[in-house]
Amino acid sequence: MNTDNSAPIGIFDSGIGGLTVAHKVKDLMPNESMVYFGDIAHLPYGDKSAAAIQAYSIKVTDVLLQQGCKLILIACNSASSAAFELVREYVGSKAKVFNVIDPVVDHVSKNYSNQKVGLIGTKQTVNSNAYEFRLKQLNPSIELKSLATPLLVPMIEEGFFENRISHDIIEAYLKNEELDDIEALILGCTHYPLIKKEINKFYEGRVDILDSATIVAKKLQLFLKEQNLLTEQKFLKDRFLVSDITASFEASAKIFFHKEVHLEKCPIWD
Repeated sequence: MNTDNSAPIGIFDSGIGGLTVAHKVKDLMPNESMVYFGDIAHLPYGDKSAAAIQAYSIKVTDVLLQQGCKLILIACNSASSAAFELVREYVGSKAKVFNVIDPVVDHVSKNYSNQKVGLIGTKQTVNSNAYEFRLKQLNPSIELKSLATPLLVPMIEEGFFENRISHDIIEAYLKNEELDDIEALILGCTHYPLIKKEINKFYEGRVDILDSATIVAKKLQLFLKEQNLLTEQKFLKDRFLVSDITASFEASAKIFFHKEVHLEKCPIWD
């Protein structure tokens, strides 16, 4: 394993969603450098088969390992549910591997005993039952109500936030009877924090909205500290790799990181 504390954290997702996690990681740990990979050529992962997501994840992991990453964060719920175990086995002792599901499940299990908790996510995430399986292991008193919301990722990728289109789509999903009487809602996709404000507005404070980006960043910081992998260096360079370059991704990255972001095209499929 790369035990160089100044080595970068590798973060990947199919598109802009993982930037919500990367942004929180940088806010919490500004000394850490990162290599972010957006697999834009294959987005969204959520409507792909598990086999396809696994293949993409291994290809991206190879790129991040070549960059000398000390840890690989799968900043995508679909990939975390379909490919985490495979990626961890593939990486072996070369780096640590972190996903975005386990930290959220741990948080929910400790704070919502005997309550009904909702989950919205992609078809892959919901159909995998990854959250339900893990929650039953940690705290079977929690009733999880899951709803696939497949229109939200393409809506967000196309930049539709806080307008009539996004409002109508979000409302249509959240009115589903499957989510009736929930006391908390897991945003089970790293894209969804971008519409957290609209979701909060719908519930008018009646439901706790669980932002996976914030929860994951805090858990990651604790994990790196426990593993003695936090760096004390400063001004280390971040890199943004993409399997295809789009203007929307470049604009989103700039907004998140408050600076010009140079995208490096790195196709993962010859």
